[in-house]
Amino acid sequence: MKSLFDQTQLAGMTLKNRFIRSATHDGFADEKGHMTEELFQIYENLAKGGVGAIITGLTYVSDLEEPYPGQMGIYDDSFIEEYKRLTEMSHRYNAKIILQIVSLGSQTSPSTSGKVMWGPSAVTDLGFKTTPQEMTAQDIILVQQAFAEAALRAKKAGFDGVQLHVAHGYLLSKFLTPYYNRRSDEYGGNIENRTRMVRETYQAIRDKVGPDYPVLIKINCDDFMEQGLTFADCKYVCHKLAELGVNAIEVSGGISSSRPGEGTIRTITAEQGSYFRTYAAEIAGEINVPVILVGGNRDFAALMEILKQTTIEYFSFCRPLIRESDLIKRWQSGDLGRSKCVSCTKCFRLDGTRCIFNQK
Repeated sequence: MKSLFDQTQLAGMTLKNRFIRSATHDGFADEKGHMTEELFQIYENLAKGGVGAIITGLTYVSDLEEPYPGQMGIYDDSFIEEYKRLTEMSHRYNAKIILQIVSLGSQTSPSTSGKVMWGPSAVTDLGFKTTPQEMTAQDIILVQQAFAEAALRAKKAGFDGVQLHVAHGYLLSKFLTPYYNRRSDEYGGNIENRTRMVRETYQAIRDKVGPDYPVLIKINCDDFMEQGLTFADCKYVCHKLAELGVNAIEVSGGISSSRPGEGTIRTITAEQGSYFRTYAAEIAGEINVPVILVGGNRDFAALMEILKQTTIEYFSFCRPLIRESDLIKRWQSGDLGRSKCVSCTKCFRLDGTRCIFNQK
């Protein structure tokens, strides 16, 4: 019988259990996106805490766009050596580490230094109130190559894989969303065209890193907004990526336009517990690619039931590990109490292993 503490193989990576730290915006890199001691300590706490794999905070692939304050970067070769320290540390604790790569698009503050803000179309972001410039064909190629070069740097730095962020309203996610993608060329219109940017970016990465390097995807099951990506659209994208050879798909949902309050990363779905279980289970039943379930994972017994009743293979966490970085070790010791995280909506900055907004 399957267990949450099974040792498994994910795209050639040996994972000591089925628990994965999902990405967030850690907020502790320096002004150029480089590692700091505070950030390194956060990751060491996570690695020591027992997860099978860590997906890093969202890491920007081009310095042509304005990052978030404290966001990690991977936009040139200067990051390779310093990230080796991070990957070597993680491996000492037998935790795999995967770099999440992203272009923010219109989900950032307007630049005061002349940096670009890309979008599939010049449509104002409903959550951030920013309006990007519509990308030209040259812009599209530039961004695709930026992702590919970032992935190659990650490989050179010793990361066990990369995760392409195609969720939560960032640039690649926007290409999938009809409300934001109003292009009339081969990148807009029907879902086949709207998927093209993601498919080509994935292929550019694969061409750089080779056939055996793990490349994962994070995607919305649904945008939960009018004229948003639908679940049918999501399944289409997942099938296409599976055909191309993506190694795992993390299923999330919602964007800033669909969220009930500014700053929260919960979607408008009323489902309790693991928010996206139903969607992820259906996807997992249709494709021959491991599916990772994220969102609302708090209860050990409930996760065991999902593992037994569906073909979902892995479970990822963010807020619970902000609140309790050694949660997995606690569960492995036999203390199977629910995560101490109470799912508040303000876990964007970290203070060691504690959520600084809720320390109950």
